[in-house]
Amino acid sequence: MATNTSSVGVGMASSPAPFSECGKRVKDLLTKDYNVDHKFILTIPSDSGMILTATGATKDNFFVGDISTHYKSKSATVDVKVDSCSNVSTTVTMNEIFPSTKAALSFKIPDHKSSKLDVQYFHPHATINSSVGLTPSPLLELAAAIGSKRVSLGGEVGFDTSSASFTKYNAGMVFNNPDLSAALMLADKGETLKLSFIQSVNPVSGFTVAAEMTHKFTTYENTFTFGTSCAVDASTLVKARASHNGKIGMLCQREWRPKSLVTFSAEYDSKAINAPPKLGLSVALKP
Repeated sequence: MATNTSSVGVGMASSPAPFSECGKRVKDLLTKDYNVDHKFILTIPSDSGMILTATGATKDNFFVGDISTHYKSKSATVDVKVDSCSNVSTTVTMNEIFPSTKAALSFKIPDHKSSKLDVQYFHPHATINSSVGLTPSPLLELAAAIGSKRVSLGGEVGFDTSSASFTKYNAGMVFNNPDLSAALMLADKGETLKLSFIQSVNPVSGFTVAAEMTHKFTTYENTFTFGTSCAVDASTLVKARASHNGKIGMLCQREWRPKSLVTFSAEYDSKAINAPPKLGLSVALKP
């Protein structure tokens, strides 16, 4: 049996991925950067490690947005976000409080019941995440994954002490390779079976395919989403997806300068013949 690593970074390199990342690569290809809102992101970094980000978008004929700051040092990370409704969200993450352990304290203002403490522990053959709400009747959550970077088994459970009831219990299995990743998950308290995979077809062009299929045991409903991505050149990424409900989406993202992106998205519902396609434009700037 391998011994515990002496640092979080080394532990993460050899530990299985947290259970919350089960199927994350597939989800990113099928959903990340797709939007039908006019979105704008401005990022301003500084030499001290602080990053200021302003985000805005039009939604339901209203302008919504937020301003956030991110500061990272060797031992701690601080994130503060203020949205257009004057809600303040703060997260303070500390590394190496104990060997191979990371802890995060988060809270929102004015929601005094939102405070919680998250603790993550890394072992060469296991990753454990726990969360406890800092209230008189807290929400407790525990997730664990055992195995290796290539193959792992895991599960998660949530318990609400105020109602003495389980809020969730899910389980899954993940297989990871650099060119192929697959996940099988029993979700929604055992009511949904999810199968997802992502395959790198051509590493040179970045041509990748992914699919996610679900089956609900209670309603016998089956759903699927299929997607693909490809790098046209070193600065341009194109993605497309199609779902069982007849919706087709596409995305074209251009990095016109380092970490400054322009993303055009479109979605068409083939079952709504008279409805025009939904369009979105996202701009992310880094000085």
